[in-house]
Amino acid sequence: MDVSLQAALNDMNLDVTQASSQRQLAISISAIAPSSGRTAPLNLCLVLDHSGSMGGKPMETVKQAASRIVDSLSPGDRLSVVIFDHKAKVIVPNQTLDKPSDVKLELSRLRASGGTAIDEGMKLGIEELAKGKRDAISQIFLLTDGENEHGDNSRCLKLAKLAASYNMTLNALGFGDHWNQDVLEQIADAAGGALSYIQDPDAAVQEFSRLFTRVQSVALTNAYLQIALRPQVRLAELKPIAQVSPETVELPFIQEAGHYVVRLGDLMLDAPRVVLANCYIDQLPEGEHPLAELRVQYDNPALGQEGLLTDPVWVNATALRQYQSQLDPSAQQHVLALAKYRQTQIAEAKLQAGDRQGAATMLQSAAKTALQMGDQSAATVLQTSATRLQLGEDLSESDRKKTRIVSKTTLQDS
Repeated sequence: MDVSLQAALNDMNLDVTQASSQRQLAISISAIAPSSGRTAPLNLCLVLDHSGSMGGKPMETVKQAASRIVDSLSPGDRLSVVIFDHKAKVIVPNQTLDKPSDVKLELSRLRASGGTAIDEGMKLGIEELAKGKRDAISQIFLLTDGENEHGDNSRCLKLAKLAASYNMTLNALGFGDHWNQDVLEQIADAAGGALSYIQDPDAAVQEFSRLFTRVQSVALTNAYLQIALRPQVRLAELKPIAQVSPETVELPFIQEAGHYVVRLGDLMLDAPRVVLANCYIDQLPEGEHPLAELRVQYDNPALGQEGLLTDPVWVNATALRQYQSQLDPSAQQHVLALAKYRQTQIAEAKLQAGDRQGAATMLQSAAKTALQMGDQSAATVLQTSATRLQLGEDLSESDRKKTRIVSKTTLQDS
């Protein structure tokens, strides 16, 4: 199996008279389907909140959604189920699905009670997933509807980073309006997963199915992007590297052996990971110049192969005496996606500091950016939140969560 690695500058041309030029480098990485069609088995752990607030329809729809997942698993896939209130418990140990009916029976017995300790559920989930992670695609679906009242949020983040170090991906699903979007976003971002918002119980099955479809498209794991810049090129000092698709995440990086290394995690067949690097380029003489060399290191669990490395891909730019821009439309879209996210982040910080007008102004800017991208649903959500603030109204918990979700990705219709 191969990796598709493509790169484009937002403007491929440079002005020879400029002492320094800023460019955004968009890098798209995805898995290429193997001719054999063979991919590794899925190793999935459901970590489900069954605290008292999940009583009634929420609990019933989550059980239904989990049962659908059981039906969707293929022979050879592994499943485990952990439930938590103020404590955590394994109700389905890590196993291949020889008897799906037994798993469904365990799920049907779930009852809502107790408080919420997310980190306890995460810990047991990681332990169960570790039992079946060899040559498999390991994923956690973590669902909660509340604050981590009996747990430790900093421990949640440490566990998410631990999961990533074990080559596990953790996807977080917030149910209803009372979960902490900051904590769940940090968990999902740190462990390379998606953040989902189930606003209404009726959307639970659809959202679980959407996420399951995504993890089914994972073919390669433990991917790292290597960026080697030429001496005339440097990264921006503040937040120079971010993922902008399938969701926007500020990415940490390390520098080693003359290049920058960025963890990507899973590579999917039908949804490329797109990374944006903010670079500054020193003045260059007329002509074509290499700026960066890109490679991806990855594992192929279907073949039991680790530490595979792609051939290098070079990024070039052309310095012109009579400069004319040569813009790349897709790179421009990615630049807008990052702008939308960061404008919304600034708005949330202003709102937290009590600057409602400043928050409204930034949300309006984010709405305009979304319109430029053609993302009408995000523009509507962001403008609605801005208008409410301008009218002196408070944003509801639902407003805040929708705003966060549309800033990171495209809102799913329920």
